Amino acid sequence: MTINFSQFRKSKLFILYILSFVFAFTSSIPAYINSSFIKSLTSEQAVGVFFALNAIFSLIALLFVPKLLKKFGNYKLTLFLSILYFLTFLGLAFFHSIFLILLSFLISGAISTAIYFNFDVFIEHNSFDIITGGIRGTYLTSLNLAWLFSPWLAGIIVEEFSFRMIFFIVALIMIPILFIITSSLKDFNDPEYKTFNIFETIKDIAPNKNIRNIIASGFMLQFFYSWMVIYGTIYLNHYIGFNFVTSGIIFSIALLPFVIVQVPLGYLADKKLGEKELLTLGYILMGVSTAIIPLIHNQSFVLWTIILFIGRTGAAIVEVMNDTYFFKQVNDKNLNVINFYRFVGSSAYVVAPLIAVILMLFIPIYGIFYILGLLMIFAIRYTLTIKDTL
Repeated sequence: MTINFSQFRKSKLFILYILSFVFAFTSSIPAYINSSFIKSLTSEQAVGVFFALNAIFSLIALLFVPKLLKKFGNYKLTLFLSILYFLTFLGLAFFHSIFLILLSFLISGAISTAIYFNFDVFIEHNSFDIITGGIRGTYLTSLNLAWLFSPWLAGIIVEEFSFRMIFFIVALIMIPILFIITSSLKDFNDPEYKTFNIFETIKDIAPNKNIRNIIASGFMLQFFYSWMVIYGTIYLNHYIGFNFVTSGIIFSIALLPFVIVQVPLGYLADKKLGEKELLTLGYILMGVSTAIIPLIHNQSFVLWTIILFIGRTGAAIVEVMNDTYFFKQVNDKNLNVINFYRFVGSSAYVVAPLIAVILMLFIPIYGIFYILGLLMIFAIRYTLTIKDTL
């Protein structure tokens, strides 16, 4: 299936790629300062608890999204959630009460998760199995282009202004997003949605070893993201001693693989290779590079960039192969299974911070990177047992 560029520019997929790119800034710019921001309001020990609460709010949102989709449709729900999202960032920028600030933080995380799920419905509705890898690779790359620049931008904003300025800027970014949604997506033709029942969905998934294992792989990937985003930033800034600008540049360079490799690997998975081998390679890179982190004690910009770059290369491979494999197994009528996939991924953000909080009662912060590296090697058991799509 081919499409020329002028046709593609007018297509819904192109609009969704642009929308997802702009929207990704709303989660990516705050992502690498959120843990330090929460730490400034509470304590280092409380950071993991609040991130776990944030994830619990997100899980609750995922439970209710299918019901709301059935009642209001994807366009109206996405528009409403986007307006609410905009207001939560204004709250983070201007509220003085710590309670209201933390509540806005929790609600914004839940809404973000719900909107990304809505994007999944939009994308899947406009996808074809024969080019799922290319579509998912391009979609993820459009998201990750925003993530590429965000750590650097966040570092500059924090050093020059404050944490609050970041949230105000994100609120401003929501304005063009609202315009794109209202101008381009209101004619969306909703499929028939089913109410999400987690126990029935588990029963449906249980006999399918491939879907089971790719969902488990998705959980492990999100577990990795959770610890690295929360504690990787704190470790570099507060233990190694990098300032926010320098660590922001390191993270921005380290995120380059998400922009470079995902589109070609998505097409490769469609045409030449199955996903199993690439998934396994990705986890090996993540595991080895993460376990090396505690062994580095100096402020070598180059060394830290190389180690984090290798780890993110592995994560970029796993991310695109996970989504490619999963969405080849489902379509937009399998809403419950898609919801469960995102639900399990989000649950990692509950489990991972709480485990870290408990572990840090007994081991120093650098010890969790040894454990995370071992967990990523352990995840290979899920990738080796799936059946390739080619």
